[in-house]
Amino acid sequence: MIAYLDSSVILRIVLGQTGHLTEWNRITKGVVSRLAEVECMRTIDRLRIAESLTVEESALRREVIYRVLDGLDLIELTSAVLHRAAQPMSTSLGSLDAIHLATAELWRETRGQEIIFATHDRELGLGARASGFKVIGAG
Repeated sequence: MIAYLDSSVILRIVLGQTGHLTEWNRITKGVVSRLAEVECMRTIDRLRIAESLTVEESALRREVIYRVLDGLDLIELTSAVLHRAAQPMSTSLGSLDAIHLATAELWRETRGQEIIFATHDRELGLGARASGFKVIGAG
């Protein structure tokens, strides 16, 4: 299965949180925005500062995130992605979620392939469904 992954999917796996994506092992190709690197690393840093993670745990989680990202198709934040994200959408999305959705839409259009949208964010999942994606992970 080809899946676009938002940061919430990666973070639940890396942090070993409950409710992680059950389809994770069925993904044969993962696609992700470069934005996910920033979001994931900022989350790890916030957890370290809040003392939810030790410095050692933080370093290990960062290393794992980089390994996960190395195995994915990273899509850069291009002007085309940002322009698409700035356009009106069928649901109310914040800026970062709009960038994730725009990235997935452009990937699907340029490759002519179907892609499943994986997220644990309900609003982003709704926006992806409204854009014609099959969504997994958003309950």
